[in-house]
Amino acid sequence: MTLPSAKDKRQAVESMFDRIAPSYDRMNTLLSMGAHRRWKRLAVEAAGVHTGSLVVDLACGTGDLACEALARGARVIGVDVSESMLERARRRVPRGSFLRADAEKLPFTDGSVDAVVCGFALRNFVSIEPVLEECARVLKQGANIAIVEVDEPRTAVLRALHSVYFKRVVPFVGGILADSDAYAYLPESVAYLPSETELHGMLERAGFANVRKRRLLAGAAQLLVAERSHEDDGARDESTRPTVLRRGRPR
Repeated sequence: MTLPSAKDKRQAVESMFDRIAPSYDRMNTLLSMGAHRRWKRLAVEAAGVHTGSLVVDLACGTGDLACEALARGARVIGVDVSESMLERARRRVPRGSFLRADAEKLPFTDGSVDAVVCGFALRNFVSIEPVLEECARVLKQGANIAIVEVDEPRTAVLRALHSVYFKRVVPFVGGILADSDAYAYLPESVAYLPSETELHGMLERAGFANVRKRRLLAGAAQLLVAERSHEDDGARDESTRPTVLRRGRPR
């Protein structure tokens, strides 16, 4: 399939997730053979979520990561652009708060969040670096971001097996059981992901340090964790920081 251009991507992705929301949880479990739940649990653990933490579940979908964070006693706000996904998250996770907002304009004050978690969404953002910068803005210094995303195995044999499954099996099964266009997009959207070196550089430029990567399922997925770095003296004028909740850009 032809991937949407940057100009059309935001609307295309939003529309796609609105369409697949009813089958989203079932298909995630089927196509990952249930492994996605463990990966998301690992992400919440790696983010350092604990009782009383304020956690933002970025591109929250139906609320998997929110569920994991709530189980640890955290307060959770899920953010997504798909209203259909948010409706399902609100029904599924009544103890969480879910709002529609742009990941590049999060409606939180500077340094007000204890952790940001994000599951399989980097490649769906129009531009990754501004999103990472926004995450750094809202995180407290020393707080963590934890991102689960697809990846590619390192060895040739595993790459070949992964390619067959991800590029042939996933679109075939998704086309039969859910939405053919959406599950054709899934493997192709990997083209939007930067290389490991580029992504680490983006995190560091955004304001993160101590970037760590853990390979999952022989490298088919990855868990990235980074710490909001302590700012250099004078890097920001504290007196100019907003003290009220910022309103997200309407979508």
